[in-house]
Amino acid sequence: MKRIILTGGGTAGHVTPNIALLPRLKELQYDIHYIGSYNGIEKELIAPFQIPYHGISSGKLRRYFSVKNFTDPFRVLKGFHEANKLIRTLKPDVIFSKGGFVSVPVVMAGKHNRVPVIIHESDMTPGLANKLAMSSATKICCNFPETLEHLPKEKAVLTGSPIRQELLSGDREAAKKFCGFTSDKPVILIIGGSLGAAAVNKAVRSILPKLLENFQIIHLCGKGKLDASLAGIDGYVQFEYIQKELKDLFALTDIVISRAGANAICELLALHKPNILIPLSANASRGDQILNARSFERQGFSIVIEEEKLTDDLLLSEINRLYKDRERFISAMKNSDMQNSIETIINLIEKASSR
Repeated sequence: MKRIILTGGGTAGHVTPNIALLPRLKELQYDIHYIGSYNGIEKELIAPFQIPYHGISSGKLRRYFSVKNFTDPFRVLKGFHEANKLIRTLKPDVIFSKGGFVSVPVVMAGKHNRVPVIIHESDMTPGLANKLAMSSATKICCNFPETLEHLPKEKAVLTGSPIRQELLSGDREAAKKFCGFTSDKPVILIIGGSLGAAAVNKAVRSILPKLLENFQIIHLCGKGKLDASLAGIDGYVQFEYIQKELKDLFALTDIVISRAGANAICELLALHKPNILIPLSANASRGDQILNARSFERQGFSIVIEEEKLTDDLLLSEINRLYKDRERFISAMKNSDMQNSIETIINLIEKASSR
C-alpha cells in the first residue's frame, strides 16, 4: 500500500482542496496521513475524515514588522525537525502540499528525505509560503494560465483546483423546498465568504426590491450579518453560512455573485455557473483576488466589478447583462482546460509515488 502525506493549513482554502482529493486517494488504497499545525483550522476540518493527523510547530513569515518575527523562525525550525522525524517514521511515497506556512517545513523535510513533493498554488501569483517551498518541489500545480510564467518551467503544471465532488450532485427540488422558492423566476446566489462581505451585502440589499421583480435571491451574508428587517420577504432568503445544503443551492442557482477567492471561483468554474466577481480590495489584501478575477474575466468565465467601483446601478446592470448572456459564459467554462483537476493531480501523485 502506498502512503501519502497531505499538508496545508492556516485557512480553509489551504485545506479543502486536500479534502477534495481524499475519495480518489482512498479508492486507490493510499494510506493517508495529514500534517498540520497543533491547533490550526486544518485539524478541525480534517477530523471528520478519520485519517491520522500529526501536529507540528508552525510560525508565520511576515513581510511586515512584528515582534513575532523574532520568535516565529524558531517555531519554523522546530516544525522542520518535527516534520523530519515524522517523515522518517512514516516513510511516505509522496507528499502533497496545498500551502500555508505550516506546509513549508513539511515540504523542506520531504526534500531532505528524498521524498517526491507536489505543491499546489491557488492564486495567480505564488504566496510567500509556496515561494519558499518551490525549490523543494518535484511538481508545482496551479489554477491560472498566467501563473505558469511565475513558476519553473520544468515543474509547472496547469491543473486547476480540486473541488469537492459532492458539489456536483445537488438536488434542485430539495433546494426549492429548503428556500420556499417557486419555479417562476431564476435564482441568484450571493456568496460573501464565511465572514461575509459588507460592501457586497449593502449593494445587494440596496437593490433588493428591483432584483425581486425578476429574480429569487439566496444570500449567504456571513456570520453576524443577517438583516432582521428583511426576514420573511417573498423570494429572498438569507443565511449566515451554509454547508450541508450548499450543493443543492448551487443546483438551483442560475447566476452567482461572489468574492474571488481561488477555491471559490474554481468551484464556480467546475459547476459552470455564470458569475459576477467582486474581489477583495487591494487595500485589504495582497491583491490576489483581483488578479484571480481578472484572469477569469479574460477567459470569458466572469464579469468583474472592483469593490471601489461598486454602485447600485452598476451591480443591477451587470446582473441583467450576465443573465441575458449566461449561455456564452457557460460555454466558455465548459470548454476550459481545467475540468479534470482531481484526475490530473492524482496522475501526478501516482507518477511521483511510483518512482
